[in-house]
Amino acid sequence: MSRCAATTITHLECSKCHKKHPHQALHNLCGCGGPLLARYNLEAAAKTLTREALRSRPPTMWRYAEVLPGGEPVSLGEGMTPLVHVRRLGGRIGIDSLSVKDEGLNPTGSFKARGMSAAVTCAKQWGAKALAAPTAGNAGGALAAYAAQAGIPCVIVMPADTPLANAMECAAFGADVRKIDGLISDCGKYVAEHKEREGWFEVSTLKEPYRIEGKKTMGYELWEQFDGRLPDVIIYPTGGGVGLIGMVKAFEEMQEMGWIGSERPRMVSVQAFGCAPIVDAFQRGAESAPPWKNAATIASGLRVPKALGDFLILAGVRATRGMCVTATDEEMLAACRELSSHAGIFAAPEGAATVVAAGKLAASGWIKPHESVVLFNTGCGYKYSEAWQRALRMPVEA
Repeated sequence: MSRCAATTITHLECSKCHKKHPHQALHNLCGCGGPLLARYNLEAAAKTLTREALRSRPPTMWRYAEVLPGGEPVSLGEGMTPLVHVRRLGGRIGIDSLSVKDEGLNPTGSFKARGMSAAVTCAKQWGAKALAAPTAGNAGGALAAYAAQAGIPCVIVMPADTPLANAMECAAFGADVRKIDGLISDCGKYVAEHKEREGWFEVSTLKEPYRIEGKKTMGYELWEQFDGRLPDVIIYPTGGGVGLIGMVKAFEEMQEMGWIGSERPRMVSVQAFGCAPIVDAFQRGAESAPPWKNAATIASGLRVPKALGDFLILAGVRATRGMCVTATDEEMLAACRELSSHAGIFAAPEGAATVVAAGKLAASGWIKPHESVVLFNTGCGYKYSEAWQRALRMPVEA
């Protein structure tokens, strides 16, 4: 797949100490431990990345080539997912303009395709020999698929109780799947301990600079789908939180290119009640979140006891006058049924969590009936058969 235009990337910058790094090499974290963020010549990007130019570009995330990293894209057609106006559901909740950005329609069935497309593109360009990442489910499938497309071996490390569909797709794509007892944080430790001697380049969440670049395109797409504007509120299910961080970054870039002013959607982070480190830190006024003990939730993508980018998530929510909310497993399962029966969207529990948050915030008056609200369904329900059996109260066959 050829790209639409030339990238304007100039360097990488540490999100903590702000040290600059060259982008023409494989990078993980800064020496200070901070995640690296890609920076661009946005003045140059604005000359060719225009609404008129976008009209003739392919309907994938690579249409925003000027503000994505360089290299021949490793693509499976990710991006430009539909924005579905859900009137019936909005009527039940009390929000007149309620929409769902359905990321479950990406390749491999989740928003993780965006990040892995960008990450694998750069890993291939700069000579990675093998890739590795921990996963709670969808990230592993996406990495396995894009590594297969690129012809690069990959290792996926997942908790032993990861949904079966996620494990099967990783194996189908040819990945080396390793299951361990524990949480995604334990899987992350395994990758960190083995990567040097086994020759892996680590593409864990925020431990390389480009997964966030793929995910930020969700924000660019919203701008297009809202006809050059942005919604009043965005509700996003938060595990590692890279999608939320990426959209905040996208809005900053848009402003610098003159697409928008200083206005921002209010960003809402929703987490599982059984694993809510970001919500807890937000409520305490903290800038970062300690690891959550005994993390447990049916939404595997939200079972992240410690997000590397916690400080970026919290800063993004506060900078946009946003909010943090929890949803219990039972609330998510009920919302799964509601989202499917009233909007025709077969969602992952993580996506259903945004329906729970919308209902709570509308009932409290924090969201006004006339405001435009976008919920992100980050994954397809077909990969969560165990959760849906509970949601529908179906018997488990022997």
